[in-house]
This record gives sequence, C-alpha cells and structure tokens, in this order.
Amino acid sequence: MPIKNRFADLHEEITGWRRHLHENPELLFDTPKTSAFITEKLKEFGCDEVVGGIGRTGVVAVIKGKTDTSGKVIGLRADFDALPILEATGLDYASKNEGVMHACGHDGHTAMLLGAAKYLAETRNFDGTAVMIFQPAEEGGGGGKEMVDDGMMERWNIQEVYGMHNWPQAEVGSFAIRPGPFFAATDQFEIAVEGKGGHGAMPHTVIDTTVVASHIVLALQTIVSRNVNPVENAVVSVTSFETESKAFNVIPQHVLLKGTVRTLTTENRDLAEERLKKLATATAEAYGATATVNYIRGYPAMVNSDVETTYAAEAAASVAGKCEDAPLVMGGEDFAYMLESRPGAYILVGNGDTAMVHHPEYNFNDEAIPAGCSWWAEVVESRMPAK
Repeated sequence: MPIKNRFADLHEEITGWRRHLHENPELLFDTPKTSAFITEKLKEFGCDEVVGGIGRTGVVAVIKGKTDTSGKVIGLRADFDALPILEATGLDYASKNEGVMHACGHDGHTAMLLGAAKYLAETRNFDGTAVMIFQPAEEGGGGGKEMVDDGMMERWNIQEVYGMHNWPQAEVGSFAIRPGPFFAATDQFEIAVEGKGGHGAMPHTVIDTTVVASHIVLALQTIVSRNVNPVENAVVSVTSFETESKAFNVIPQHVLLKGTVRTLTTENRDLAEERLKKLATATAEAYGATATVNYIRGYPAMVNSDVETTYAAEAAASVAGKCEDAPLVMGGEDFAYMLESRPGAYILVGNGDTAMVHHPEYNFNDEAIPAGCSWWAEVVESRMPAK
C-alpha cells in the first residue's frame, strides 16, 4: 500500500497518542482532558492558529500552505468523544474511566488527524489553507451542529469539508465511499398508551394496554412495507415495550413504547413521522384506548456531495490503489450537519477483522493509521496542489 513515508516514520508516535486517548475516554461535551491533549499537540506542531471552545469543547487548528494563490480552504474533521460502555478488551491500555470506552474508534480518528496535522505543518506542500476540526459529542450530542452553529464555517471561510470513519471487517487500510445519501437520519419516538387497568382474570372489565400496544407495534411495520417506495430504504423499529406492572395477574393501565426511525430522504422522513403518529393514535382509539406520541428528530441524513466524493475517492485510490463502492448505512453520523453547511464527503477506512463498533470488545486497529493519515494529507495536497 503506497502510503506517505513520513507516516511510516510517525506510526509508533501516532499509535502512542491513540492509546493515550483510548485510556482516557470522555463523553459528549465533557471532554476537558481530550480537548487539552489535542490543543497541546496542535500547538506543539506549530499550527498557525489553534482555537478551543468551538461548539463548547471542540478544537480548530489552521495550517497555511507555502502559498495561497488558490484561496481555497479545506476542512478535515475527526470526532473524539467516547461511549458509555464497559470495556471488555483486556488491553494493557484499556479505559481507566470505568463504564466509558472508545468503542467506535474516535480515538483512532483523532490520532490520525493529529498525525496529518503534524505532517502538514511540517511540509506545507500545498497552495491554500487546511483547517483541522476536532469535534466532541458525535455520539448523540450533536457536536457537529454545535460547531456549525458556532460559526466555524464562516469564521475560517471553510469551502469544503471531509470526514472519515473506520469500518470493521473491511481490509485494513482499504477505502470505500458513495455519493449522495450515505448514512441515515436518526429519529426516535415514544408512544404512551393509556387504557384501563385491572385484574388479569377479568379482561372484560379493562381496556388492555398490552393488547393495544401490541397492535400498534404490528401496525407500525406497515410504514416501510406499505408506505415507503420499495426501491428506497427505511427502518422503523420498536425497541422497548414497558408496562407499569411486573405481576402475572395485573393488566397495566399504561404502556410505553420506544423506538427508532431511520430514513435517507426528507420525503421519507416526513412520511414516516406522519404515518407513525396516525397509526398509533388511530389504533389505540379503535380499541378504546389513547396513544400520545412524542417524535424526536435526531441527526439528518448524511449526504455526500457528488464532486467532492470523486475527489475523496481519487485521494483514497492514490493511497490504497483503489476505492470501493460503500454500502448504504442506516446508522447515523452528525457529520451530516457539516455537509448540510458545506459541500464535502465522508469516507470509510478498513479496520480489519475486529469486533463491530459499539461493542465492548471493539478496538481501533493501529495498523490503519498510516493509510488514514495519508488520505487526510492527500486530500489537502491534491485539492490544493503546491505551486
């Protein structure tokens, strides 16, 4: 795999940064140690500007090329928050913060972007400006939106933005990407069903919320199968069915359903919300109960720009020899907010034969570091070639 020689030299050092981050995971926006570590390294590299507190605890660094006749400004983004998971890897550098773990590889993403920043600050072999974006709270906190809302794009005149995520079970250091919708919108819902509780031996005297809620669960399955165009992708999953009773002989008065909706287009997102509300309330009414729906919109669908996807794929092919076509992913990614603000692209880098992300035995594969760093650097150098 033709990687940049400098990253082979830096591999051990970058691995050390990654493992330090892995040992010291922090959640959402509560990242004082992680933000400080990133800031310290960026200043040590000699970046032209290093600013913290963007999007609460995000960090932005500016690296200027040897020349700036192009006037281009390209943003590179890595996330750095962890997950509330109890680690089960048994690694020497396992989490020291019990119940918190880098189970999605954000430690690797951050270490690779730090490696690219060190290289770019040393070489400056490009014509324009590179902006390193280190983002908190990707795991449900919307840190990407916070940074955009904080005026990051305008403050540094970012014109294009690129992101990367590791992908278990793909060959180490390989790349895959797709134009257009890539990751799904991530909405949540709660349906509170109220009937009339009573004795399990006298169902004729009650309005049985367990029966009503069960019919709602089944009705919701028709949203995808009978409302969404069959050639398009959507998911409606009821993931929690809670009653107020633990007894064998009590029919509960209340049931709470929870779940998630995943869509790739605005049209299907609107459709799913509308149908879910109508099906839940109408089904409950048909059985003499009531249903109150709380629908919470999460991250929007992440949509890669066509032209920038081509640039990203060409940079990947120059590093790995080729770039594969990525599958659609029904998981969410708040890089979507940055791609709503600016054209850009998001790519996957292979993490090898490891546990899947969000698993207590997952670990980022340090062998992917040279490829990831090389891709970051290649994006900058190919989009803003030196004069």
